[in-house]
Amino acid sequence: MVTITEIDGSRAQDIARLAVCLTNEIIERTGIQHFDVDVPKAVRLCEQYLHNGHYTVFAAVEGAEIVGFGTLCESYSLYAEGAFGIIQEFYVQPHYRSSGVGRQLIDALAAEAKKRNWTRLELCTPPLPEFDRTVSFYQDNGFEITGGYKMKRPIC
Repeated sequence: MVTITEIDGSRAQDIARLAVCLTNEIIERTGIQHFDVDVPKAVRLCEQYLHNGHYTVFAAVEGAEIVGFGTLCESYSLYAEGAFGIIQEFYVQPHYRSSGVGRQLIDALAAEAKKRNWTRLELCTPPLPEFDRTVSFYQDNGFEITGGYKMKRPIC
């Protein structure tokens, strides 16, 4: 039986491992090296973000194994009329997909957003068309397409 729980930095290594699975899946499906993940650094950052309160992580746990997770951080904007949450990473192991685990995680993240009085949750999906099912999953769970692209500008 899978349970959803908020976790602390003691499980940062597990979260980093699954984050690598997420980035590798994106790279494999698109054939483009979108990320260059440094696992030890990801573990350190996850521990730091959780310790400093910059991140909140909810995990789907079966036994002692984390089989999925979602991370939240707070942001602010005028268009959102105040504070809102961003789902930075969201991943469910493939053999747990289509079993309700993802929906349970989204519900936990939405409950946390409501508790914090955020006006909304936002996220960015992986590249299309390779991740059409992912977009459908988010739409089935109350998210709306707002258009645009995720863009970045490295600051060196």
